[in-house]
Amino acid sequence: MRQHDLSNLEERLKRASDLGDPLEVMNDIIDFEVFRPVPDRALRRSDRRKSGRPPLDPVMMFKILILQALNDLCR
Repeated sequence: MRQHDLSNLEERLKRASDLGDPLEVMNDIIDFEVFRPVPDRALRRSDRRKSGRPPLDPVMMFKILILQALNDLCR
């Protein structure tokens, strides 16, 4: 079995893009930044002066939820 490495990652991403990557199409159609104020108001943020991992971007998490729903990965 052939292992995939990072050296051909750029080539594979270009090929996916040329074939019509659905993630790129979705990103071109939907302006996700329009949704940013809603989770920013709703989410509590911890004090960043304390240690800990920085929070994940809420718009990215929203995109993940959409992808889960479109691919029937939600349970």
